[in-house]
Amino acid sequence: MTDADVRGRWRAARMTLLAKEKALTRLRDEVAAERRALPRVPVENYVFEGPLGQVMLSDLFAGKSQLLIYHFMLGPAAENPCKSCSFWAEHFDSIRVHLPHRDAELAAVSRAPIAKIEQVRARMGWRFPWVSSCDSPFNFDFRVSFTHEQEGQKLYNFDAQSAFEGELPGLSVFARDPSGQLFHTYSTYSRGLDALNGTYQLIDLLPKGRNEGGKGMAWLRHKDRYQA
Repeated sequence: MTDADVRGRWRAARMTLLAKEKALTRLRDEVAAERRALPRVPVENYVFEGPLGQVMLSDLFAGKSQLLIYHFMLGPAAENPCKSCSFWAEHFDSIRVHLPHRDAELAAVSRAPIAKIEQVRARMGWRFPWVSSCDSPFNFDFRVSFTHEQEGQKLYNFDAQSAFEGELPGLSVFARDPSGQLFHTYSTYSRGLDALNGTYQLIDLLPKGRNEGGKGMAWLRHKDRYQA
C-alpha cells in the first residue's frame, strides 16, 4: 500500500469522524441551552471564612452577577489536598483572567480551616479565591461532604451512593439578580467536571488518550511531587 493510499484511508476515516464531531457539537449546544433554562432556586447568603475574616457567598461574586464555585476536596483533617482537585485547580487562575469580561467570577470552597487552605495555596502558588465552609452547612447542602450519620441519605451526582464519609468534588453555579437575591442554577459532579480540565481535553486528542488502563488517576501527582 502506497503512502497515498494510506493518506486516502486516513482522510475517509477522518471525514466520517468529523460528521460525528459536528453532531456532538450541535448536541452540546442544545444541552447548554437546556442547562441555562433550568429553574433558578433561591439560596441563602452562606457565611464562609476567608484569609481576612468572614466572607459571604454574595462577596464571592466580586460585583458580577454569575459565580462558579468549585467544591475542592480538602476536609478538616486532610494532610494534603486531593490530587485530582489540585489537577483541576491548576487551570483556574488562567480562566479567571477572562471570566470577569463575561460578568462572572470563580472561587473554591473546602471544609478545611482557612489556615490549612492558605498553606496549600502558598505551596501550589494559586491565586483564585478559596474560602472555608468549616462552620457552614454549604458543603452538605450541595452534597459534596458526608458524615457517618448520613447513612441512607448519601446522594452524590443525583443518585444514591454506597456508604461514604468525607469529601467529593463538584461544581455549582450561582446567579445574583439586581435586587441582590442569590440563586442556585446548576451543579455537576464526577465526569461532569471534565470540561474544566483543559489538560485532559488535550490528552484526549493524543494517540494514547488517557491511557489509564482501569487504574483511574493512579499516575497523577501533585505538581511538586512529580519526579524529574
